[in-house]
Amino acid sequence: MKRTAPEAKSRTASRAPVVSTSLAAALLCGLLALMPIAASAQGLINTDNQDGSPIEILADDGIEWLRDQRRYIARGNATATRGGVTVRADTLTAHYRGGEGGEKQAIYRLDADGSVVVTSEDTRAVGDKAVYHIDDKVAVLVGDDLKMINERAVITAKDSLEYWDAKQLAVARGDATVIENDNRLVADVLTAHIKKAATGKQEVERIDALGGVHISTKTEIVRGEEGVYEVPKQIATVCGNVKITRGENQLNGDCAVVDLKTGRSRLTGGSGKVKGLILPTQ
Repeated sequence: MKRTAPEAKSRTASRAPVVSTSLAAALLCGLLALMPIAASAQGLINTDNQDGSPIEILADDGIEWLRDQRRYIARGNATATRGGVTVRADTLTAHYRGGEGGEKQAIYRLDADGSVVVTSEDTRAVGDKAVYHIDDKVAVLVGDDLKMINERAVITAKDSLEYWDAKQLAVARGDATVIENDNRLVADVLTAHIKKAATGKQEVERIDALGGVHISTKTEIVRGEEGVYEVPKQIATVCGNVKITRGENQLNGDCAVVDLKTGRSRLTGGSGKVKGLILPTQ
């Protein structure tokens, strides 16, 4: 029987949505493959690193997966957390190896850019940029306002600031400075040894100073080649061509012990003689 025009139109109309749905689904899949993960995104990425712990990545403006380049890019107040270490920055780029043929992805490096903060329990390190080497558990920060902040000490640097999580060390390079009340300790390199105190908090226990050591207190200035600062005791020992200057008077020797509580120092033993230049008072 010959179909009428309305019947033909009806059958055509009934088939149209099926074709459109299939096409829309194909287009949606293609778009999703090209788009980054939605804003306020988060991801838990299993890794095949030494301890096998996953890395959690959060970002306000989304996480983009660049599969061909084997990396993730998280933008907008981005954070990456693994174990007890958190790296926060405006943008985080996670580089990984593996991830093919059923092999787990292993993130081996995090590049942080903009307002970087690396946190491990009670210790924070801040800078403009950073690279966190996952396998070695070390973060290297650079920038104009490098700073390591701990309840016991605040250390600044001009060249770089390294935080070694596994070894619990912080290394400041380039005019590295630690300030304690009105006292200041400066050296080319300062290495802070961090330990967990009886209170359960991370605290800086000792700071090793190397190269161009300079201690200034309210009453005197002490210079030397290397030194050790015992933070809880507030006692610094400086050695190597030591010069103690107090007003116009100067003492020279091998080593000196500086009490940062009192601001006073004294020359100690060594193979060389102690020499002093004492100017008479009027």
